[in-house]
Amino acid sequence: MKKIALLFLAFFTIVNLFSQELEKKKPKIGLVLSGGGAKGFAHIGVLKVLEQAGVKIDYIGGTSMGAVVGGLYASGYTAHQIDSIFQVTDFDALLSDYIPRSSKNFYEKRNDEMYSFTLPFKKLKIGIPTSLSKGLYNYNLLNRLTYNVRHVRDFNQLPIPFVCIATDIETGEEVLLNKGYLAQALLASGAFPTLFSPVEIDGKLLVDGGVTNNFPIEEVKKMGADIIIGVDVQDDLKDRKSLKEATRILVQITNLQMIEKMKQKVALTNIYIKPDINDFGVISFDEGQQIIKKGEEAAFVQYEAIKKLGDSTMVIPSKRLQIDSDTLNIKNILINPLQKYTRAYVVGKLRMKQNSKFTYDDIKVGMDNLASTQNFSAISYQLEKNNEKDDLVLTLTENPTKTFLKFALHFDDLFKTGALINFTQKNSIFRNDITSIDLIIGDNLRYNLDYYVDNGFYWSFGVKSKFNRFNRNVATDFSDGELLNQLGIRSLNIDYAEFTNQFYLQTIFIQKFLIGAGIEHKHIDISSATLNVSNSDFEKSNYGSVFGYLKYDALDNKFFPKRGWYFFGDVQSYLVSSDYTKQFKDFSIAKGDIGFAKTIFNKTTLKMQSEMGFAFGNESVHFFDFVLGGYGYTAINNFRPFYGYDFLSLSGDSYIKSDITMDYEFYKKNHVNLSANFANVKNRLFETSDWISRISYSGYAAGYGLESLLGPIEFKYSWSPETNKGFAWFSVGFWF
Repeated sequence: MKKIALLFLAFFTIVNLFSQELEKKKPKIGLVLSGGGAKGFAHIGVLKVLEQAGVKIDYIGGTSMGAVVGGLYASGYTAHQIDSIFQVTDFDALLSDYIPRSSKNFYEKRNDEMYSFTLPFKKLKIGIPTSLSKGLYNYNLLNRLTYNVRHVRDFNQLPIPFVCIATDIETGEEVLLNKGYLAQALLASGAFPTLFSPVEIDGKLLVDGGVTNNFPIEEVKKMGADIIIGVDVQDDLKDRKSLKEATRILVQITNLQMIEKMKQKVALTNIYIKPDINDFGVISFDEGQQIIKKGEEAAFVQYEAIKKLGDSTMVIPSKRLQIDSDTLNIKNILINPLQKYTRAYVVGKLRMKQNSKFTYDDIKVGMDNLASTQNFSAISYQLEKNNEKDDLVLTLTENPTKTFLKFALHFDDLFKTGALINFTQKNSIFRNDITSIDLIIGDNLRYNLDYYVDNGFYWSFGVKSKFNRFNRNVATDFSDGELLNQLGIRSLNIDYAEFTNQFYLQTIFIQKFLIGAGIEHKHIDISSATLNVSNSDFEKSNYGSVFGYLKYDALDNKFFPKRGWYFFGDVQSYLVSSDYTKQFKDFSIAKGDIGFAKTIFNKTTLKMQSEMGFAFGNESVHFFDFVLGGYGYTAINNFRPFYGYDFLSLSGDSYIKSDITMDYEFYKKNHVNLSANFANVKNRLFETSDWISRISYSGYAAGYGLESLLGPIEFKYSWSPETNKGFAWFSVGFWF
């Protein structure tokens, strides 16, 4: 019996040793994926075929898009999972480094919705941006996707050992990335020059690895690969007929030396796959599915050779990778030392606190908040293991440029033509401060000055000064119609000028609402040549007041919103006046505005809005009345737009107004819309029930709108059944 047992033991020992020997002799397969922008979608198609053939990849090396696809595969995703990820990725947002409007404070929203373009200004010289995108949208996405391996710092410890290539922009040398923070390495490898900003790693400023090594076959061989499967998606050299786009010219430049090197690299490749994707470009992300198909087709050409490397029992299922959770328990928020901005400022923008739980969406929102300030030329973060929690380690590079010139153009039927030149200076007196001066030249000379110190969660303060003016025939005389009746006319040609100065304090309330208060000086000058008298002024007074406000704005777009809601409430008490008309008594005005937008089906959005305002206390000065009419202009004083009536047509010290708009985006950034609005407006409107029992005024409008680089370009035709009269309005550019 003992002899039989020993015999079986010897037999299994020999079988085990033989199996180990076979395992040692089994060739290691390395996969090399080249860069090529959107052409890199073809890698996904090749991976699908490899999985179908049961090929187990032992090592992966990639560059640029090849690094992104390869890095995700090395992290544990399957080809079908990577395909599904890319299908839902917004590549337009990725290329433009899209920051949602909700991540911007009220100052930054105004900045984006007033200026067409911005240029850095230093030592009396105008510069140009270093890139179109800082890559933050891409970095947030890669961080989320590499959640399961966020603590791996040696890429050999990934589910599949991995390496990628970047280029040191200062020395021009190739940089091998096989250690560090995976998301950051992938971002650096794909930082296409001028399209994405360089990425700093270990003191080196890195850009796209395709500049120096677009096919890292030698590096994968050094990892231990015996057999190389190489996928080449880079362009061949193009003739002049094909070089009509900036991206194609840049790719051609980087390919000049790489194509010659590829001849040697191809000779080292055991299975060389080159998809037929010449008809696609490096930014053809909207054609991703066709490119993936081309990758599959090219791999199937080599299927017999691929199948010999596979194992039918190793076929990988196409189910999605299961992520246990994307919730992070953040113990510490660590920020590198900064000169211009305080920790409170940064943490206030992040809207995160230590020893709390956050999702990747929360982190993305915080990073978007920081990016929207434009105070940092680079934003990077890592998640470091701290026992059972994570530390959020934030590395910020302060923007060395403190001065900017901004420009915009606008036309509307009230202020007419205007060209805006803005001068913005940051950190001029205090840390976290911004000085902004707008000069508007054209038919009506105007200006805005805004100085603001942003203290994050703490109380912030600022000073505003602005001057507005226009000349127009209007249907109001700011005297309840008395002047028009005396003169026997229906309209009055007025010169209107308003000079306003404010000092205010404000802070964030429950992390969403902006609450503030301040004091104001206002000078109003209204005159009319229609009066035909020696003194044509009928208002020339200074007013002193105090005010308070509450704001919330979560619309995704100011002019063509698809979702979100907003609220604005304001109370202002006028206490003193130089009293040009000798009729002033202190009074107050309260007003509120609330609205929402929601996409109800396809590309059709419903927007609804309600607003109201009223004077209380003593009888108000009618120059502060609510005056309705017109469209397409920035509101000043208490002038409000209203479809169906000309500019400044309906007035009273109280009003209530509602409107509804149905907007359809029939082609990208092209809109048609139908609108209706209804209002009651008169003095002491709310003292009776008339304001709710019947509607006094209504108007309707049909329009076309285009989202352009200058801002919205809009045409509207409006009509009112009360007057049986129509008005056509045209406006171009952001409103200012």
